[in-house]
Amino acid sequence: MKIFPWAVSMFLLLATACTTPVKISKSRLIESKNDSSLYVSGITHAFLIDILKQHADLFQSVLSNPDYKVQIIYSQIDRRKNGKAGFTDHYFNINDSSYFYPASTVKLPIAILALQKLNELKIAGLDKNTTMISEAGYSGQTEVYNDPSTPDGRPTIEHYIKKILLVSDNDAFNRLYEFLGQEYINNRLHKMGYKEVQIIHRLDISLSEDENRHTNPVRFFDTSGKLIYEKPLGASKLLYAERNTKMGKGFYRGDQLVHEPFDFSKKNRMSLKTLHNIVRSVMFPEAIPKKQRFDLTKSDYEFLRKYMSITPFESKFPFYDRENYWDSYVKFLFYGSEKIPMKEGIRIFNKVGDAYGFLIDAAYFADYNNNVEFMLSAVIHCNSDGIFNDDKYDYDQVGFPFMKHLGQVIYDLELKRTKKVIPDLSKFRFNYTQ
Repeated sequence: MKIFPWAVSMFLLLATACTTPVKISKSRLIESKNDSSLYVSGITHAFLIDILKQHADLFQSVLSNPDYKVQIIYSQIDRRKNGKAGFTDHYFNINDSSYFYPASTVKLPIAILALQKLNELKIAGLDKNTTMISEAGYSGQTEVYNDPSTPDGRPTIEHYIKKILLVSDNDAFNRLYEFLGQEYINNRLHKMGYKEVQIIHRLDISLSEDENRHTNPVRFFDTSGKLIYEKPLGASKLLYAERNTKMGKGFYRGDQLVHEPFDFSKKNRMSLKTLHNIVRSVMFPEAIPKKQRFDLTKSDYEFLRKYMSITPFESKFPFYDRENYWDSYVKFLFYGSEKIPMKEGIRIFNKVGDAYGFLIDAAYFADYNNNVEFMLSAVIHCNSDGIFNDDKYDYDQVGFPFMKHLGQVIYDLELKRTKKVIPDLSKFRFNYTQ
């Protein structure tokens, strides 16, 4: 690994606002759940059922099968005369007790909380561009002294968030998880009303529960190498809500097939409603109850929105080649897995996740050419054989086509929908060349 000169010297140093929330309404609940053309076990609204039934050729085979565990939230947005956004939420099968593995979608609240933590610390010289050094102080931990993907090799919170939102980088998530600590993450989200959330482990590395409770010592330095802030080794005493979440009929442990349901009881947890609401809180903080607003500055919001909607190739640092990170990369709703240029005039502000056969996307859509905006979130489980860790999931056959068609159907509906007040989307337009 390339070591930047500044990192060598650093290694040596180490060795020595309040508004009234906009009303959010829900459409009429479905009157009967005894419809053989679909499977419903959670909160469902007739309006969304009617839309999906009009496209039975695209959706019926999925929505009638309980194994796919589909949940959908579609939020229509109507502007008032003063420009504020009002929301009407339409649900399909929303059930907070129906577990799905949230995969990389947990990275969004972590990225937001990292910015909030900086604001709470209120330390002169400490911001998202300050050099962040991760130490190793416990079993399973690794250090970070430099980041070759930055212009000058300095690891920073800003750069970690960029990598999370651009390509859903796992190590970037782990570093912010370590900066925040397990207790801070969960206690803050629970205090905001997101009681069901459990973000209790790192991603893409196999660690014990004890190792995930322990988070790395982290130090922040100014450009002269002066220590600004230090977070010591963390040891979480967080009490998890007990769960007994087992799924499927088998799983692989290494090369061995175990003929037992896979245990998700100690895996991360976050409901689709929470994820949808967190996206809304980034795009429309004034429409969220004060209790559920993050402590962010105007520039924090603009930074998050820009990098939730930028394409990987538009980023200069970090740089991503178009062959491996195409324009519609991590834009499941509307594009699925298609490697095509994004539709002109449309930006999707979102966070996706995919793991263990689950596909999730939560998004705000803005079409600047046609003055269209809406929110859409969905999850689907694509694991027809019921075996986990075998890398045989039905993403391409079922999951991605479902996500693509769902996004396109709702977008086409919004194109035709009459609005009394034309939305001003200017604050959601960014210069992506800078």
